[in-house]
Amino acid sequence: MLPGSAFEVDFGGPYDAVLLTNFLHHFDPPACVDLLRKVHGALRPGGRAATLEFVPNEDRVSPPMPAAFSMTMLTSTAAGDAYTLSELTAMYHQAGFGGVTAHPIPMSPHTVVMGRA
Repeated sequence: MLPGSAFEVDFGGPYDAVLLTNFLHHFDPPACVDLLRKVHGALRPGGRAATLEFVPNEDRVSPPMPAAFSMTMLTSTAAGDAYTLSELTAMYHQAGFGGVTAHPIPMSPHTVVMGRA
């Protein structure tokens, strides 16, 4: 663990994997892309970034818990949101990742979204 802001501290590396758990939803898409670019730079070629998030369907109203989480982000952050898979995939791609996949966690409202450096 490194002390300081994830947006400012040097991550070092290269790493095989970086975990971003319940993090991206606190920020707007440009900030997420900036952070994902930084993560990409800290990974070895072929390394993975895994994000644990509430991921609503593209209709943004289902499933209920991830969709409702958008309201939580609207009321508790300056610009956060519960991003759809297409939105997260676009962020990963803009940051240089490929092979973006989603892995819903059984019996949980969370999904792990992974990208390969």
